[in-house]
Amino acid sequence: MFTYKVTENISVLQPEKYKMFLENTVNHKEQFGWIEVICGSMFSGKTEELIRRLKRAQFARQKVEIFKPAIDTRYHEEKVISHDANEIRSTPVPAAANIRILAQGCDVIGIDEAQFFDDEIVAVCNDLANSGVRVIVAGLDMDFKGNPFGPMPALMATAEYVTKVHAVCTRTGNLANYSFRKTNNDNLVLLGETEEYEPLSRAAYFKAMREGQGKGKDKNGSKPTEENQGSDTK
Repeated sequence: MFTYKVTENISVLQPEKYKMFLENTVNHKEQFGWIEVICGSMFSGKTEELIRRLKRAQFARQKVEIFKPAIDTRYHEEKVISHDANEIRSTPVPAAANIRILAQGCDVIGIDEAQFFDDEIVAVCNDLANSGVRVIVAGLDMDFKGNPFGPMPALMATAEYVTKVHAVCTRTGNLANYSFRKTNNDNLVLLGETEEYEPLSRAAYFKAMREGQGKGKDKNGSKPTEENQGSDTK
């Protein structure tokens, strides 16, 4: 909002209570916090963005704790590490309920690979936000079959802020939002890297599925059809 101040018949535009939104910070005037969700495909920079936000909070001397599922030991058992090797200390937990206990007295809570947690993670995040904590969650929004992944849809629905990041399709060079599994393993949870997954655009993903290059099927158990494809460049 702007007001005009007239000085010697000259109108001067002055800002009044105007703030440019850059990034959410702790709101000391309210007792409630909020939830931020960072989602996207594999290799899209989700963990990179999570680490960036958490390190900014640490620099501001806010009390920060980071949690990840205990099953994720790809890089390190007690660190959150991005594909670009950026890292931050974290606490591995076997279940979402543990976060509620360990997060006492914190200003900011970070949660990585949220799709691997049980459904209670939604209630945990909301309880923390309701108690005044800024909660930052990162996770895959879709599994390798192209279906919403675990508790992520509910987290995105209840979050105040959702940031969707994209990788670059390895076949078309366009934006990628699918995590294509290259191995013949149909288990929903399969920890892996570039040997097991590659990020694909909508067109490239459905083309790969149609050609039988992956094990992905839609939620009805059938391979994706041409009618579901987008107009992305092949």
